[in-house]
Amino acid sequence: MSTNSIKSRITFSLFFCFIIPLCTASATISNTKEEVITIIKKVNNYWQSNNSYAVSSFWDRAAYHTGNMEAYSVTGIEAYQTYSENWAKYNNWIGATGTNKSQWKYTYGEGGDYVLFGDNQICFQTYIDLYNLAPDPLKIARTTEVMSYEIASTRKDYWWWADGLYMVMPVMTKMYKLTGNQLCLDKLYQYFNYADSIMYDKDEYLYYRDASYVYPTHTTLSGKKDFWSRGDGWVFAALARVLKDLPLTDLHRSLYETRFRNMAAGLIKIQQPEGYWTRSLLDPAQAPGRETSGTAFFTYGLLWGINNGYLDRSEYLPAAALGWNYLSTIALQPNGSVGYVQPIGSAAVPGQSVTATNTANFGVGAFLLAASELTRLEDITSENTKIADQSKSIFVYPNPATSDLTIMSKSRIKGNIDLFDLTGNKLNSSLIQSEKTTLDISALVPGIYILKANNVSFKIVKN
Repeated sequence: MSTNSIKSRITFSLFFCFIIPLCTASATISNTKEEVITIIKKVNNYWQSNNSYAVSSFWDRAAYHTGNMEAYSVTGIEAYQTYSENWAKYNNWIGATGTNKSQWKYTYGEGGDYVLFGDNQICFQTYIDLYNLAPDPLKIARTTEVMSYEIASTRKDYWWWADGLYMVMPVMTKMYKLTGNQLCLDKLYQYFNYADSIMYDKDEYLYYRDASYVYPTHTTLSGKKDFWSRGDGWVFAALARVLKDLPLTDLHRSLYETRFRNMAAGLIKIQQPEGYWTRSLLDPAQAPGRETSGTAFFTYGLLWGINNGYLDRSEYLPAAALGWNYLSTIALQPNGSVGYVQPIGSAAVPGQSVTATNTANFGVGAFLLAASELTRLEDITSENTKIADQSKSIFVYPNPATSDLTIMSKSRIKGNIDLFDLTGNKLNSSLIQSEKTTLDISALVPGIYILKANNVSFKIVKN
């Protein structure tokens, strides 16, 4: 870069990302496992300190508890299990309260008779998990009653909206593991096959929220296909959680695996540079800006796929890392709240504002899923462990003014940090020998640049 370029003092806004041309083979998560655990504690302690367990068992509350139970599994913090146990007791270990089976409904509704509606069944996932930790027939009595009734039904259209797949598919596999009843898996396939037939787009490898959103009957304002981020997040996470418990010998396993892999391939192509996915996946202009709940589910699914051998690490880790960096540095607020969560809805809403103060129970649950899965990454760094090469990008803007970057080293190993432009030309290089290093950027014109480090884990702070 010419020294005659703009030399006025400049500032920058930062986001972390892994730039594939420079670091595909060595992309890593910059946090250590210990740091991720600390983040889990910060988020979950904040939520539980500010929200009572004495709330209903409806889907949004229950979705939080799926994340809380994962947080318990990786931290061993008894208070997390106790919080879910107290919630389950408060709800008497049931979902919808209706007792007259002839009145049970599976269409949308929040009354006591909507026992077969998936939003009232997601609580069963946590009830089964708690039962497995400390068996007591009371914990799964209602779960067994409701799901036994449902799998004996001749209906196949129980799951007619994307969210429902996350709500109930993992219940079916957990029930199979609990009972050994093959009908759980047979009906899982039958019900999923119906949902797949009305919502799946074979060209985009994505799911519409429900049949009313299928293109071209429904489009975005600009005439494009409208795939809702959180809706596809529910599906992607559901497939991961099903594959986790599904027997390897299941006759239909290949369908779930294929859908999972294809979704992953489609999703990494439409991730935003900052790490999030926009609310309308193929039309960012429909509802532009950050969104956390869909992003957290996608990040969880990518990490799970990598950890369990379904997704190629070199291809998918950069996207998972980018998603995690968004979650941990932008969505996560200083007080421990999780921001930029789109409020309850069913689509990307044009003109709807989603900000750092927008949080929700289901969004926190999704964040905890992603963070918990990250701790299982095979080579996530531990304290004092040598760090692989990595890259982070910076945006440089002209106002207000500053002239350098402060780079904080997070390891005790010495190494170089190099500055590149997007064509791969090295512009500057510094030897990191201490905790704090300053890099002169006064000669840079506004644009995107890449910092590439060797043997050190680092973060960037504003001056």
